[in-house]
Amino acid sequence: MEKKQFQAESKRLLEMMINSIYTQKEIFLRELISNASDAIDKIYYKALTDDKLVFDKDSYYIKVIPDKDSRTLTILDTGIGMTKEELETNLGIIAKSGSLAFKKENELKDGHDIIGQFGVGFYSAFMVADVVTVISKALGSDSAYKWESAGADGYTIEPCDKETVGTEIVLKIKANTEDESYDEFLDVYRLKGIIKKYSDFIRYPIKMDVTSKRLKEGSDNEFEDYTEEQRINSMVPIWRKNKSELTDEDYEKFYAEKHYGFDKPLKHIHISADGAVVYQAILFIPENIPFDYYTKEYEKGLELYSNGVLIMNKCSDLLPDYFSFVKGMVDSESLSLNISREMLQHDRQLKLIAKNIESKIKSQLLSLLKDEREKYEQFYKSFGRQLKFGVYSDYGSHKEVLQDLILFYSSKEKKLVTLEEYVSRMPEDQKYIYYASGPSNERIEKLPQTELVADKGYEILYFTDDIDEFAVKMLMKYKDKEFKSVSSGDLGIEAEDNKDNDDADKNDHKELFDYMKGQLEGKVASVKASKRLKSHPVCLSTEGDVTIEMEKILNAMPNNPNVKAEKVLEININHEVFQSLKTAYEQDKEKLNLYTALLYNQALLIEGLPIQDPVEFTNDICKIMV
Repeated sequence: MEKKQFQAESKRLLEMMINSIYTQKEIFLRELISNASDAIDKIYYKALTDDKLVFDKDSYYIKVIPDKDSRTLTILDTGIGMTKEELETNLGIIAKSGSLAFKKENELKDGHDIIGQFGVGFYSAFMVADVVTVISKALGSDSAYKWESAGADGYTIEPCDKETVGTEIVLKIKANTEDESYDEFLDVYRLKGIIKKYSDFIRYPIKMDVTSKRLKEGSDNEFEDYTEEQRINSMVPIWRKNKSELTDEDYEKFYAEKHYGFDKPLKHIHISADGAVVYQAILFIPENIPFDYYTKEYEKGLELYSNGVLIMNKCSDLLPDYFSFVKGMVDSESLSLNISREMLQHDRQLKLIAKNIESKIKSQLLSLLKDEREKYEQFYKSFGRQLKFGVYSDYGSHKEVLQDLILFYSSKEKKLVTLEEYVSRMPEDQKYIYYASGPSNERIEKLPQTELVADKGYEILYFTDDIDEFAVKMLMKYKDKEFKSVSSGDLGIEAEDNKDNDDADKNDHKELFDYMKGQLEGKVASVKASKRLKSHPVCLSTEGDVTIEMEKILNAMPNNPNVKAEKVLEININHEVFQSLKTAYEQDKEKLNLYTALLYNQALLIEGLPIQDPVEFTNDICKIMV
């Protein structure tokens, strides 16, 4: 028996294969089962053109046989087998793919596709085996041959006995080391788990002998072991079935089986695309938020299959961040995979699938919003924050995709509304989309700054999420209507006929307000008569882009940038407190200083801002009481 050497290039590739190409050792079983499936497919294709060959699908299968005593794992198939020459060519030259050559020679157009592309998957067996033995008998041949190798040193081929057509691959599993336990690849339940994970949708049965327990005949409490052959894989994936065959319960069962979540999906999307890129997908919009969703540990992505074989657990490139809550899978034969089939080459096909998936998700959410509002609001409670982050991120480049999906609480409707619904109700004379920010709807309801806008009969959107204001700053407009905070210096609704009175008020009270500003040096940009206050004595407004709520959020961050809003102290000159200010200005500057400090601190409290010196504030209140 002559020992043959791998070609020099193949020898180096085999060493790479064992040490670096695959990230997980369990992948070897996926590769060997995929090769076995290809071998059966080849008989199927030959039967299409050979009338003498009848393909009875029930006669074809793959079997996985662990043997702990002999420390071997066998993967056998009833496929097309290999001749001596094919063993030499396909296994003696690494990266020579018999499947790829077969695919090129036979135009495969009937929905089946050969899995193997690179001719390297077989050698992943050396990650877990000291010796790999291949016993094969080719279709139409009277002879069988055994190929055997212990790795990079070379291989032997010799005649052997095998009655049936097909291939058996026998792995002599490595001994355990301090760092690695290879026993797991001889354990029936571990092997079942690997098969279910990667090869559940191989189109031929994958069988194993499984030992179970049963009551002994005639006994009420004695059990005995028995062994039965079980099919491990599901074979027909749900995504390749017609939608008309499937019920909501089928999709919910799939969602649970794939461990996409502990909840029930709110909605599913079943896609069968056949155009520039061919793929099938089943996507789910979850009902509840995962416990780690807004943490760094959360990993987005869809399961990715190629011809029914799992390639990636989480393909993040298929989902934009703002739809990262979507669960599900994609199966495509159009993808360009790298040599280990564990990663994608980022190409046009992947981008086309991702773009199509984004469009389908948006369409489903809009449909949910329109037709099942209660369900959409349930979804929005969990994931609305993520949509708003999507509006804000990447400098607002996704705002057109997301602006019709976001909701805010309405002062008039007392419920969540869309921007479209808000704008559709705007009176003709209303220039802006008004909003107010605060920690809760109840707190915002009481803000003094809302008085003028509310008195005009205008609707106000309540922003209670820390991302809300940042998101609308990126939106800037919705249907040509700008967003305006009720705390903005210019609300755009002050009456024109009061302009002269306003100017007179400014001049009449200029000295008083300048004095108060001097007392609040560095704390406010100015003190002025308020045009927005009706019943409240004082409030803070802002000038510039940074609002008070934005200041609070930014300064709560770990790397506190110490951003400050440009604050304006507004005084209601029609309130009785103002008369006290004027009297104090004329008669008792010390009392005016006390009033100024109190009003400023009151305005801070209304905004939920911290008072610089709480003790001084309480002492000032005591002075007033005395």
